[in-house]
Amino acid sequence: MSAIPSVFKKAVVVPRQRLSFGARLRRDWPLLLMCLPATALLLVFHYIPALGNVIAFQDYNPYVGDNPFEAFLYSEWIGFGNFEYLFKNPAFWDAVVNTLSITAFQLVFYFPIPIALAILLNSIMSPRVRALVQGVVYLPHFFSWVLVVSLFQMMLGGAGLIVQTASEAGFAMPNFMTDPDTFLFLITAQALWKDAGWGMIVFLAALAAIDTNLYEAAAADGAGRWRRLWHITLPGLRPVIVLLLILRLGDALNVGFEQFVLQREAVGRDAAEVLDTYVYYQGIAVQQWGVGAAAGLFKAVIGLLLIVGANKVAHKFGEQGIYSKS
Repeated sequence: MSAIPSVFKKAVVVPRQRLSFGARLRRDWPLLLMCLPATALLLVFHYIPALGNVIAFQDYNPYVGDNPFEAFLYSEWIGFGNFEYLFKNPAFWDAVVNTLSITAFQLVFYFPIPIALAILLNSIMSPRVRALVQGVVYLPHFFSWVLVVSLFQMMLGGAGLIVQTASEAGFAMPNFMTDPDTFLFLITAQALWKDAGWGMIVFLAALAAIDTNLYEAAAADGAGRWRRLWHITLPGLRPVIVLLLILRLGDALNVGFEQFVLQREAVGRDAAEVLDTYVYYQGIAVQQWGVGAAAGLFKAVIGLLLIVGANKVAHKFGEQGIYSKS
């Protein structure tokens, strides 16, 4: 009987030797050193302050004791009293409704704009023109909200350029900066002008990762511009779109503070009160620290639930989401 050829012999699996902790530390210490500043930043400004959420369950008084630690120890524990106060307060639910309305509106009319900008900018063949347009579009991201609101006031306010020009031409235009009915459109326009260009950078990076051979093969097969967009560009962007959409849903109760506090007096509390301004005016300004912490903890819990839920939905549709399915 002939011998069994070597190609059919069962391969011998050599177990991979596991490096000790010291060996891995000696091997990876440059990478760990690079991560140290970011880790320290997260620890100091995120994880350690998160321990302060305990005051959501206290009638916190910062003047009790000689230091903040003693204030934690000596403040009265009231359990879910702060949450009960929040849930029975109509102003809190008004702020929640306003916040969710703004998030839903901007998901429809703001979220797709950076994607469209990235696709349009990527179609520009000249590198110089592309660099110029990209710089001009994302430059407003570096402006403060004070400057952004001031510019819109000079353009759309009662004495603004556009309103005065329209008045001289015989057209009556409302003062958009003080009209509660148009406030939702106003803040979305401000956010678009300020951050849409900056948001497209992520999608430009995703477009650069798409294999150009796919476009050449599709063009050779007779696919037009729209066919290539639908069958190559958008599927290539889909993982990034899903990821950012999940993160945006997790941030649904956090629509910003400065933009709203700057315009709250002009349009009224009913239109401009969101959860961030509610925490400030109903918690910090009146020194109800526990109420403010309870509202912040409520935001965090709802955001976590939205992220986990949206990620599970993404898994159902075959997407990786923010973390792969175990």
